[in-house]
Amino acid sequence: MPVVYVDERERNSKVPQLLIEKGVTVIFKFLDVGDYVVSDRIGIERKTAIDFAKSIVDGRLFDQASRLLQTFEKAIIVIEGSLRRATKMTNLKRPALIGAYIALTLDMDIAILNTRDEEETAEVIKRVVLKEFKKSPTLSFRKPVQKPTTSEVIEWQLYILQAFPHIGPKIAIRILEKFGSIVNFCNASLSELSKVDGLSESKAAEIYRVLHAIYKEFKRESRSGVPKSLADYLRHQKEERQEK
Repeated sequence: MPVVYVDERERNSKVPQLLIEKGVTVIFKFLDVGDYVVSDRIGIERKTAIDFAKSIVDGRLFDQASRLLQTFEKAIIVIEGSLRRATKMTNLKRPALIGAYIALTLDMDIAILNTRDEEETAEVIKRVVLKEFKKSPTLSFRKPVQKPTTSEVIEWQLYILQAFPHIGPKIAIRILEKFGSIVNFCNASLSELSKVDGLSESKAAEIYRVLHAIYKEFKRESRSGVPKSLADYLRHQKEERQEK
């Protein structure tokens, strides 16, 4: 399931809801840079044509563009609406507009995409998200460095799952898609865990150990010299059950 982080200030736009309708999971949070974070690699700034023109005049544009470049490997600015109409409304001279385009694309290597309306903007963002989601299994979505500050259930689920060893943002999403909930994930067998794309048998075994180890018993075993490898631990548990 493709996911995009969306700045809280975009809630008043129709774009987030349109993305949801197009099958993209939207997670709202306050973003320091960009309006839509596709992955650790790609950040998108969305501007209406009028805001784009005004930001050229007041100098905000290049400050925002610089911050995008400092944060993301690939920066994209989506300009929504008619620039011709916007230049007339803001008295922006055409040479200034052309100069800004050249500076952004050639000097700063930022992709500029012009859309007609919010519907087309959502379609463009969806295509970028899908392309990035399918590109490389090593790419990950931006992981929160602290507990979520909102009540968004999906964000909390992703946060909790990523606390487990070997589970990053993409694998966390795959787990939710496969098991449906954290409860089902916790009750999954070792065989079921190992079938999650990206989790080898050894990684699944370590996760299984974390889920099923009894604190007092595991603490006592660790002190008594019982082997700490995953295979040995699981073998030890199996032998104990057989003895009983």
